[in-house]
Amino acid sequence: MDLRRGFIKILWIIFIIYLAVLLRITVFRSGFSIMNAFSGGEINIIPIADLIKVFLSDKRYFIYLFFGNIVWFVPFGFLLKRLTRLPVIKIIFFGFLLSLFIETMQFIFGVGVSETDDLILNTIGVIVGAVMPVRRIFSVTD
Repeated sequence: MDLRRGFIKILWIIFIIYLAVLLRITVFRSGFSIMNAFSGGEINIIPIADLIKVFLSDKRYFIYLFFGNIVWFVPFGFLLKRLTRLPVIKIIFFGFLLSLFIETMQFIFGVGVSETDDLILNTIGVIVGAVMPVRRIFSVTD
């Protein structure tokens, strides 16, 4: 049982570090300043339109954007599923809220383009992480 508690603590530490890194690369990146609040953030609410433009102009950047938005949110679903007894649908909802928070902060502080595509792809990443099968040793909620 002590080994299990230790493992859970390590997973929580990893989860917190993951969230800090995620926020660092998405919101608190170069160009971030409180002084920039509400001074020119960009928003794109039309789904898929920008992804198509990027795909047609730069396939490498498209792959980076498409898979990057998914991959960066897989750990959220994966770790939260293993650390809590939450149903997958709630984990997906919380992942969506995290993505919405990040997109909102990007808009407010003008550090990136807030896009519907990101919400969709990030949520897909959460789903992948939450339903990803792993060996029993990694599941601490069973």
